[in-house]
Amino acid sequence: MGFQIGFKDIVDIFLVAILLYQTFKLLRRTGAANVFLGILAFIICWFLVSFVFKMELLGGIFDRVVSVGAFALIVLFQDEIRRFFSRIGTRRNWSTLTSLKRFFGADTNQNEQVDFDLVQLVLACRGLSKNSTGALIVITRTHSLDFYSQSGEQINATINSRLVESIFFKNSPLHDGALIISQRQMKAAACILPVSKNQSIPRRMGLRHRAALGITEHTDAIAIIVSEETGHISYAMNGQLTVNVKPEQLEHFLSEELQK
Repeated sequence: MGFQIGFKDIVDIFLVAILLYQTFKLLRRTGAANVFLGILAFIICWFLVSFVFKMELLGGIFDRVVSVGAFALIVLFQDEIRRFFSRIGTRRNWSTLTSLKRFFGADTNQNEQVDFDLVQLVLACRGLSKNSTGALIVITRTHSLDFYSQSGEQINATINSRLVESIFFKNSPLHDGALIISQRQMKAAACILPVSKNQSIPRRMGLRHRAALGITEHTDAIAIIVSEETGHISYAMNGQLTVNVKPEQLEHFLSEELQK
């Protein structure tokens, strides 16, 4: 009997290709892409040795390695696996439900309050940028940041541009660390965030940029960075950094993402 490929096999190959590509994109953001390519090369070698050339001795060794490979992968990629399943459940991936909510009516007062908060944040970032004052602001979305908020000083204040600027003033005791905003309130300042281990981050970027990437790799939060060296404004989301944006661009981005 000859080798036959049916429609189901084509669909199967197509889905596997998509899965591998998406996995590679996810790991590339964390600097683990080389490890993923190494594992993929090993799987290809194992398939050739065991099923194509049928080498019993070498194939037996590869089979033993593959039999415990699932546990090794869980240990090796535990952070990436947690992040993958976490992102599946975030509300931005359920665009249909969001569209239905908008169709049946949105809370006008809530949208107006969000717009006011965004203006306050943008004004604060503009002022910090002009004075070349370093800042790191994290905006909570669906994932709770209470764990990181507990590492800083609790504020629980209304969002105000002057207050934000005073927090990051160079002589302020709260200027180091991140300001976390949740439920339209400034929850905590001087918070400690996880630092990204991505090896592709340019060396010129400091600890604020790496912390912004780290928190957006672990959660669906949005991080805003003001560089102390250049005064440039940047933002991070989903482990990706957009640098040197204007205040108007920042306002447009926040308005689109936070009102979904």
